[in-house]
Amino acid sequence: MSEPRDPSDTPDDFDGIVESETNRDPDLAVIEAGSRTLRTQGAAPQGDPVPARPEDPELDKALREVETELSTRWGETKLEPSVTRIAALMDVLGDPQRAYPSIHITGTNGKTSTARMIEALLGAFELRTGRYTSPHVQSITERISLDGAPISAERFIETYQDIKPYVELVDAREEYRLSFFEVLTGMAYAAFADAPVDVAVVEVGMGGTWDATNVIDGSVAVVTPIDLDHTDRLGGTTAEIAGEKSGIIKQGATVILAQQPVDAAQVLLKKAVEADATVAREGMEFGIVSREVAVGGQLLTLRGLGGEYDNIFLPLHGPYQAHNAAVALAAVEAFFGIGAEHARTLDVDTVRQAFARVASPGRLEIVRSSPTVILDAAHNPHGARATAEGISEAFGFSRLVGVVSTSGDKDAKGLLEAFEPIFAEVVVTANSNPRATDVDALAAVAVEVFGEDRVVVEPRLPDAIEAAITLAEEEAEYGGAGVLVTGSIFTVGDARLLFRRG
Repeated sequence: MSEPRDPSDTPDDFDGIVESETNRDPDLAVIEAGSRTLRTQGAAPQGDPVPARPEDPELDKALREVETELSTRWGETKLEPSVTRIAALMDVLGDPQRAYPSIHITGTNGKTSTARMIEALLGAFELRTGRYTSPHVQSITERISLDGAPISAERFIETYQDIKPYVELVDAREEYRLSFFEVLTGMAYAAFADAPVDVAVVEVGMGGTWDATNVIDGSVAVVTPIDLDHTDRLGGTTAEIAGEKSGIIKQGATVILAQQPVDAAQVLLKKAVEADATVAREGMEFGIVSREVAVGGQLLTLRGLGGEYDNIFLPLHGPYQAHNAAVALAAVEAFFGIGAEHARTLDVDTVRQAFARVASPGRLEIVRSSPTVILDAAHNPHGARATAEGISEAFGFSRLVGVVSTSGDKDAKGLLEAFEPIFAEVVVTANSNPRATDVDALAAVAVEVFGEDRVVVEPRLPDAIEAAITLAEEEAEYGGAGVLVTGSIFTVGDARLLFRRG
């Protein structure tokens, strides 16, 4: 195992910068269920969608004060599994979440990318959208979006101040104060009602049944691929996890299911039967007809609920993003009633324009060339396998060096094992989050997976990235070298700051 380099060899401004800032199962034809199936008879902004800190010092100070107040609450990893407090907040706010229809998204991986695609499609059809996703890459304001763009710092602060008295009222009544995530959820629902939006696209924070977002009545419920993650809270099998996530399926809703492990699919379909929900399943009612790698992304033909959509350019890499696109398209078709009330397709040119404008920061995102440096927020083995597949397909590096920092509650060994076949070496490091895995502990796991000669330890992320670039540049065929920075959304956010993205 290589020794750490002297931290004094690199600039000291990183801490200041930070402070200022699938393996899919076979076709589901094996599943038999009594639920009805949905079968037809017969735009997002360009540029970097991640906001920077406000340039106005006073505005930045005000935003920091809000962030500080929110940080005094339970963090996103401390939960009391109920929707009692968020329901109480919605009640005193006048139930803003009922002022608009919603598309609700759960699953283990792919939720945020799918949400962004749904948002882009709805926007292209001239609907005003609100999108709520988590966690954020760099700025807390990016969690709440209107019309495809994060709300401004001013609006974020105003929304917080507007609901703060009601938050304090609920705090005083309940056994526990509202958590960080619950307050943000309340802010999102209030902001959407105030806009007002035509439709909200809402990603769960964790699970489904008792997630704070689950006070909406999503007319469309989307379940992206389920795998093992948060097993201490959601269950130790994909079936148990599916049971928690199925809680977003409401009475009479339309359910869009990505390809799932068989046991998870059985649970989800059983819930759909109980809720008299209509189901559309990837690989049966909708899916990918064809896919080919293209410059800057991939070219798709998708089969939706109403028919085929060809020549769709998706500027994102990896087979999993094509699956996300198929799910997003089906969700939007279902929202418009296609497959149930209408036997038609959406306007294909509008669909093409929407997908061509999709961006998903921190998902196989290129931030540098020569050598190529890519950021990806894979944080569990399922996501890492999908990322490894996407990297191999889209880039074909002859030498790839990994930079990895994980969160302490994640399966670091499983993630590293997924990347081992594609990494020549791995540089283990730490991100700025207090929950980051201890570097020495992560290094010990990496040595177990990669062997001592393929592991480098750099406690600070700037040093780790520089070391990885140096290792990549040792490749004789200079153009064939690359660096992948991964392991956590926090790692990606820190790296984006270093590369001055956003």
